[in-house]
Amino acid sequence: MAERCGWCGDDPIYVAYHDDEWGVPEYDSRALWEKLILDGFQAGLSWITILKKRAAFREAFEGFDPNVIATWGEAEVAHLLSNPGIVRHRGKIEATIGNARAWQKIEQQQGFDRFLWDYVDGRPVQNSWTALAEVPAFTPLSTQISKDLKKAGFRFCGPTIVYAAMQAMGLVNDHLVTCPAHARVAALAR
Repeated sequence: MAERCGWCGDDPIYVAYHDDEWGVPEYDSRALWEKLILDGFQAGLSWITILKKRAAFREAFEGFDPNVIATWGEAEVAHLLSNPGIVRHRGKIEATIGNARAWQKIEQQQGFDRFLWDYVDGRPVQNSWTALAEVPAFTPLSTQISKDLKKAGFRFCGPTIVYAAMQAMGLVNDHLVTCPAHARVAALAR
């Protein structure tokens, strides 16, 4: 009998995220940016913490509209630091504002979606892991994307954060081959 990837456990929020979102190819620039930002907020925390706060994050960050967030300054930072519904980390909040500005430049030049998807020639990498221990924390590709994002002005986007985002965005299919989602996600590739 096929079983889900073991990392999601049995928490209903985590199971729904695993089954319906994780690894599903995302092609919308704004949604891709949101996934990268949330993975940056997750650094040092568990992903379930971010999932449980995601609705509050979306409200606090205006639906993760980078064009709105790019205009923010110290007043908005102070307001966010007082919001108990999100992760209140000044560096991550300030990085989100700077990352919105960096996103705008990439979006204008080529599209943030193209920027990311060009690394995999527009098609998700289909991995064939049979055990969680085989799944890497980062790869040479995530290291390169991290370097390129930093060069473009992004922060909180190290190789491990970028690889987690790549998994969430569907740039890589890291569902175990024994997981029912592996084949379903693979079939969604353009």
